[in-house]
Amino acid sequence: MINLRSLLLVSLSPCLLVFLSPAACAQDKDYVVYDGKGKHIVLVSGDEEYRSEEALPLLGKILAKHHGFKCTVLFAIDPKTGEINPNVNNNIPGLEHLKTADLMIIFTRFRNLPEDQMQHIVDYVDTGKPIIGIRTATHAFAGMSGKFAKYNWNYGDKSYQQGFGRQILGETWISHHGGHGSQSTRGIIAKDADQHAILRRIKDGDI
Repeated sequence: MINLRSLLLVSLSPCLLVFLSPAACAQDKDYVVYDGKGKHIVLVSGDEEYRSEEALPLLGKILAKHHGFKCTVLFAIDPKTGEINPNVNNNIPGLEHLKTADLMIIFTRFRNLPEDQMQHIVDYVDTGKPIIGIRTATHAFAGMSGKFAKYNWNYGDKSYQQGFGRQILGETWISHHGGHGSQSTRGIIAKDADQHAILRRIKDGDI
């Protein structure tokens, strides 16, 4: 049972919109830890389109509760306010947790991280340990200069062409399909599938 005081403290902490038990949230930290006894998974959020800062804590909690993994979830943090803000593309504190990670799950988009933070990601990549990239991880980084410029999604040199996405995950960002923001798709149900349970109470055009 979470009392009102604990719930208030949790809801106002850097965990923000995710309601967690006090034991699950690393209080006064920029990250969340779900304690499990198994291998350590670090989940790196940071995109301004697909709400990775909401999805990855939920995924981390599932992986910890139902599968026993220790999960550390990292966020894009506004250094001025200490709040989670995915529009801040140059700050993901806590990446040093990758030193003890057995798996990195990354869901970022066009991040321009400082060298000290990016070094932790590069060090993890160089270990050869597994990486799972979600959606915009194909274009995880952009605008970086210096020794980490090659990780940008559009890096042009053949030595590391198209950066982290192409070289590590297998593909970079290519394009939006069709007219982005002006076109959509209307779902028409196939006649031989109209009685399927998934489509119950769904009509042509509802999707």
